[in-house]
Amino acid sequence: MIPVVIIGGGASGLMLASFLPSKSAIVIESNPKVAAKLLVSGGGRCNVTNEVVSSTNYLGDKDFISNVISQFDQNALLSWCEARGLSLISQKNHQYFCPNSAKEIVSILSKECSKQTVLLNEKVLDINHSHDGFVVQTNKQKIKTMSVVIASGGLSYPILGVSDIGYKLAQNVGHGISKLSPALVGFTLQKEQFFMKELSGSSVGNVEIKVGTKSCRGDLLFAHKGISGPSVLNASLYWEKGSISIDFLPDFRWKSLSGSKKNISTLLPLPKRVIKSLLENLNIPDKTFDGLTKDERDRLFGLQNYSFAPAGTFGYGKAEVTKGGIVTREIDPLTMMSKFEDNLYFIGEVLDVTGELGGYNLQWAFSSAFVCAKALRSKIK
Repeated sequence: MIPVVIIGGGASGLMLASFLPSKSAIVIESNPKVAAKLLVSGGGRCNVTNEVVSSTNYLGDKDFISNVISQFDQNALLSWCEARGLSLISQKNHQYFCPNSAKEIVSILSKECSKQTVLLNEKVLDINHSHDGFVVQTNKQKIKTMSVVIASGGLSYPILGVSDIGYKLAQNVGHGISKLSPALVGFTLQKEQFFMKELSGSSVGNVEIKVGTKSCRGDLLFAHKGISGPSVLNASLYWEKGSISIDFLPDFRWKSLSGSKKNISTLLPLPKRVIKSLLENLNIPDKTFDGLTKDERDRLFGLQNYSFAPAGTFGYGKAEVTKGGIVTREIDPLTMMSKFEDNLYFIGEVLDVTGELGGYNLQWAFSSAFVCAKALRSKIK
């Protein structure tokens, strides 16, 4: 009997396997290769973690998240990579990337997991109890094990062969699943904002988007489907329904326009194509600031509080992660074990923990894997 079966060969599953003793685990991956999603993350360079990581960067139970991350934080992860010859590079917004490509960290994880058995193109169908553990039923065989770890990820990037098996297995033993939805994804638009689609290919270097009490800063990209970019992706994490507010000119001071004889479109720090379209949408003539009526100025000031309700999102096909998941109050943060079922563990994206853009979701995957491994090692003889 194998001590541990890990369902999922993504970031969390592979990291867990690397932490466990040799020949103590079987990793079951439904895809023809491991870490398919990891290979395309961060534009192919994989944003592994961030210089600053705390529970405020996540949607979910803050205490639960803090308890897990504190056991294997970003500094521990950086040291782990460094010890294996991978020096991550800090770039924009304190994000750590692989120097050349995501293949570098996938290669390390694959090498670390070579001490375990990895089954590819094999799908888990069910888990049943045996007298001394579990029987994992796949489409090819039955595997007896003492412990099962569900690291099956979420529903984003369906083209990469994702599965909802983790949620189903959790529900089978009584776990609650909070609402699932695409996150870190672009917004589609209502008819009133269709003019933004005509700006496809344009971008604004720095905007601030407010969703409720949360503010998200970063680039905004105009796309055929709607709007995207880092600011939008982060805003999607906190958006359910209703309005968002975009400040196209954060920190801009309007008094700098007073007295100038140049037209507004020339003076505002936005791409000419974008500002002209926004002015037209707000019915503001492109003339000098001093030449505007009070009503026109009030509409112009609306560029710092442009409110509208997105129609929806680009969906799971474009989403980087899945929001929602297995309810964390039913999981022990010191072991990642189910509070309902002994020796059944959950790690990574399958849980109701979702990070912002910037390496936070991979940090969560690796941190939760470490905590789980620590608990499992104490049981493996």
